[in-house]
Amino acid sequence: MADTDLSLEGKVALVAGASRGIGEATAKRLARHGASVICSSRKIADCDRVAQEIIAEGGKARAMVLHLGEAEDRERALNDIKAQEGRLDILVNNGATSPYFGEAKDTPDGAWDKTFDVNVKGPFFLSSLAINMFMAGQGGGSIVNVASINGIRPGYFQGAYSISKAAVISMTQVLAQECGHLGVRVNALCPGLTETKLASALTADPNLPDMINRNFSLKRVGQPEDMAAAIHFLASDASSYMTGQEFVVDGGITARGPL
Repeated sequence: MADTDLSLEGKVALVAGASRGIGEATAKRLARHGASVICSSRKIADCDRVAQEIIAEGGKARAMVLHLGEAEDRERALNDIKAQEGRLDILVNNGATSPYFGEAKDTPDGAWDKTFDVNVKGPFFLSSLAINMFMAGQGGGSIVNVASINGIRPGYFQGAYSISKAAVISMTQVLAQECGHLGVRVNALCPGLTETKLASALTADPNLPDMINRNFSLKRVGQPEDMAAAIHFLASDASSYMTGQEFVVDGGITARGPL
């Protein structure tokens, strides 16, 4: 593998959920390797901060409001990219929510709907738009869906979230199978426990050191930069023969059996 395989020079990347955590780290890493990055989330101020930090480091970036769960937002965002950049080479579907923690059988309708609107419906239709509006006509592209190891092995009291991430993995395989002939690659990153706001209830647990010792082959919690490095690989030509895959980055949790 040549170093140039990891170069993203001339590429345009849209990172959904780029305001913090994995999305922020990914936006900054893709920009450091030459991509022109569109940082998006529901809150423009947070994305603007990320974009300005990228620009201050010599990269290319801009901020955009994008609520993954809203159809109008998705269409407006892609039309704006068409007008300003004229192409889209990389799509990172990173936004996620987990509004309910408890037994799956007691999941409220509203929490279920919100989880699937943001975690599954949003990425599916944003990917579909990206393929139809850009990637199919420009000879290809790379889509990276941020799933979770919970999509492989359900998390405790995280039923709806786990089911939604399993759906993301299935969606990844479907789009990869159908769009490979267009030159479009679609892969899923499956992070383990990572130091993010979404996982803060787990990372702040006083019993975390014991859980790490019992269940992690590598004795630390994952960092957003660990996931950004994997996304960079999946987005780049270094992974040009990979599509439809679950790329697990979890410190060895799934290798050691049930938590």
